[in-house]
Amino acid sequence: MKSRFFTLAIVLFCSSPASAAGLSFSVSFPASMSAAPLDGHVTLLVAKGAPSDEPRKLVSPDEPLKSPFIFGLTVDGLKPDAPAVLDAHAFGWPLESMASLKPGDYTVQAVLNRYETFHRADGTTLKLPPEMGEGQHWAEKPGNLYSKPIKLHIDPAHGQIIAIVLDQKIAPIPDKKDTPFVRHIRIKSELLSKFWGRPVYLGAHVLVPYGFDAHPGAHYPLMVFHGHFPSDISELRTTPPDANLKPDYSDRFHLAGYNRIQQQEAYAFYQKWISPGFPRFLVIEIQHANPYYDDSYAVNSANLGPYGDAINKELVPYIEKTFRGLGTGWSRFTYGGSTGGWEALATQVFYPDMYNGSFAACPDPIDFRAYTVINLYTDKNAYTLDGAAATVERPAIRNYLGEIFTTQRDANHMELAQGDHSRSGGQYDIWQAVFSPLGADGYPKPIFDKVTGEIDKSVAAYWRDHYDLAHIIQRDWASLGPKLAGKIHIYVGSGDTYYLNDAVYYAQDTLEHLKNPAYGGEVKYGDRAEHCWNGDPNLPNAYSRLHYDFQYLPKILARIQATAPKGADLTSWRY
Repeated sequence: MKSRFFTLAIVLFCSSPASAAGLSFSVSFPASMSAAPLDGHVTLLVAKGAPSDEPRKLVSPDEPLKSPFIFGLTVDGLKPDAPAVLDAHAFGWPLESMASLKPGDYTVQAVLNRYETFHRADGTTLKLPPEMGEGQHWAEKPGNLYSKPIKLHIDPAHGQIIAIVLDQKIAPIPDKKDTPFVRHIRIKSELLSKFWGRPVYLGAHVLVPYGFDAHPGAHYPLMVFHGHFPSDISELRTTPPDANLKPDYSDRFHLAGYNRIQQQEAYAFYQKWISPGFPRFLVIEIQHANPYYDDSYAVNSANLGPYGDAINKELVPYIEKTFRGLGTGWSRFTYGGSTGGWEALATQVFYPDMYNGSFAACPDPIDFRAYTVINLYTDKNAYTLDGAAATVERPAIRNYLGEIFTTQRDANHMELAQGDHSRSGGQYDIWQAVFSPLGADGYPKPIFDKVTGEIDKSVAAYWRDHYDLAHIIQRDWASLGPKLAGKIHIYVGSGDTYYLNDAVYYAQDTLEHLKNPAYGGEVKYGDRAEHCWNGDPNLPNAYSRLHYDFQYLPKILARIQATAPKGADLTSWRY
């Protein structure tokens, strides 16, 4: 007989009348973790059998088939030793109710994603998870409480009450140390601090050129490499690859030893970086996590605040002053992939004079006629395609063979189990937080009902006017055209994992019909390439994704040569 009693868990088997109450989890924290009541979201993870890692570390929107069952409950003022009870009414994924769990052996863990109260300048009071240096990931957030994994037998048909104690706390993240080539900065943003009613900081990793300190008279072009909350400059390694590194396997790229490939390519880039004749320039990767996500999308937003202005009017000038940037529109460029691809294009569109070219790889939806596979303007439901008789679930993620491993409904329900009001830290929730107007409750107004998928057309219209990049470019081409001609470059794989190529098809058609002037850029597709193909026709994306900081350099140098004004400094940075 399997043991049903384990350390840290109290499992009560009720008699027949109580059994009707079904399965429930009683989650609490001791006063030693916090003497004060806490707000937040309790996320309960239920993994089959004995997984290879803690259940909290197995939650992945990109690999949903490897994720455990998730159930969630938002708590307000939860007191020490006073349990939050998750039962059949707690919203879950992929099962909406834990009552549908099959009897069996499981490993269970709970996490409390702690919220703080924000009093914004607009008078709105919100409870949100603060950014604690981890990039807005609740399973890793310093200060969050969690339990040790518990192994037990579950049978929802019986009245089990399982007690879980959150007696662990995630430790703070140490600061990064500067190196001769990589400097780390953090500045207080006055614009964002005013919006949020508390101090808000922006961070950046700065890759300085070879010879930076030895050439104090040199001034440099600036490359803004947009992407998800980078932990550091990731593409530079100043020492040879680790000969003792145990090779891993990349499911994404179907490659053995991909960790070794990454080290080899990073070291090869370093050798380019210090080689004679290589152009000298600054590269920055920005940290702009916020209460909704690991990234702000680098634009001004009703819900997140003026991140676009904060980055481009506070952070970039500070970096150029500190690290001797040329500080001119002809000498700045943006590039990035996925979220960073959208940001690279959006930054160029919303700050057209400030940058001289954008290279948007596998961008998040740049035309909301294809919000992945959803047309927000004509479709009624985000989750289903309804026919005369049949109803088909819309896909969300596919692999290189076209096999679908999650649907739009699944992806959004998975987020909802991790947090309501756009507080999951997930992809669809941040799109909603960035693009939506404020709702009546102060949180982002939903683009569609998270449970049913019904689209709100009034919100879709707001998205179109403010963040549909293809629409905005076309609508404002009379004023934008002279400033954007020749600056737009878009690359995506025709087999993009998240169907992001669909929006690019629409956008390309829009761009190629623009006149006076013609858009003068390029749109290219990688045949059968997955997310995130970035334009190299000769190498698979497993390699090219490691080359952002020099891949577009020939086009950038040609653009500088063609557009720099007379008397511009084209030499001090070419030592």
